Amino acid sequence: MSEEKTQALPELSLLEAELERERYKNKYGKVLRSTVFSLIVVAAVAVLIAVLLLPVLQISGTSMTDSLQDEDIVVALNSSKYKTGDVIAFYYNNNILVKRVIASSGDWVDIDKDGNVYVNDVLLDEPYVTDKALGDCNITLPYQVPDGRCFVMGDHRATSIDSRNTAVGCVSNDMVIGKILVRVWPLAEFGLVK
Repeated sequence: MSEEKTQALPELSLLEAELERERYKNKYGKVLRSTVFSLIVVAAVAVLIAVLLLPVLQISGTSMTDSLQDEDIVVALNSSKYKTGDVIAFYYNNNILVKRVIASSGDWVDIDKDGNVYVNDVLLDEPYVTDKALGDCNITLPYQVPDGRCFVMGDHRATSIDSRNTAVGCVSNDMVIGKILVRVWPLAEFGLVK
């Protein structure tokens, strides 16, 4: 005689519990995938904003002392609109330089031996400069800013190499990264760049 083995069916409560566990795992997987996807999208948007609209830069050097110090971290607004007195970042020989706009296309710039700067025969009020100097100037003054360019100078006039020297010259508008808006590091110095 052969014995037939009968398999007992699981109880309904066990089936319901197993179904609930499967639903939970499925729901957990969907939430996890959704969260990871959201984080990737947010990170991509943040990178695009940082690169295209609000570049974050670290200051290197002392040409902008006292306004900006070596190793300060600043945020720029990617814009081609700036005016005299604005601090801008621009490309120069595969480097990024930060200087202050002194004059725009067509303006005449003159600097006396004491370091006073005149634009179109008007003395510039420069409260951000603590130590005026003629600096490393090898251009013929007065100097007219060419079309599509701006004349820039560092705030630490004695050491800054800028538009006063033909090594840098006037900055083309297409080389400008943007206007420096905010210093974010060090936190004690957090605030607008003036």
